[in-house]
Amino acid sequence: MGARGAHGHGEALVLYDADCGWCRWTLAKFLAWDRHRRLRPIALQGLEADALLADMPYGERMASWHLVTEDERRFSGGAALAPLLRLLPGGGPLARCAEGFPRALDRAYRWVAEHRSPLGRRLCRSWVERADARIGERSGPAAAD
Repeated sequence: MGARGAHGHGEALVLYDADCGWCRWTLAKFLAWDRHRRLRPIALQGLEADALLADMPYGERMASWHLVTEDERRFSGGAALAPLLRLLPGGGPLARCAEGFPRALDRAYRWVAEHRSPLGRRLCRSWVERADARIGERSGPAAAD
């Protein structure tokens, strides 16, 4: 399954845990940065995610976020940050920094992933509601205008 938009514009697919407030809030920050609309969010709990990650065990799938690029390469966890940053305006220098410290980035990502529930509880409800609205605006093929 390709990562092409409804109008043929290339997109990267960001697969996230829709049940995680921290995950939704963080994703919304990246979507706000994505002025060129190169990212499309997909909930890990959905059928599209099932198709994209069919070869990945369910536990592994849900333990991390994933990025599927337009050329169908898949990245997960900390390893997905640099390719994601490269898609964002001005993100190249940060991507190079992330690539320079892969083990540290992976450890940091694992820590955040293991603590995402308590981190999410610290977010204001209104922040998560705004995040959900931004994600909703960008989800699905119809949002790829």
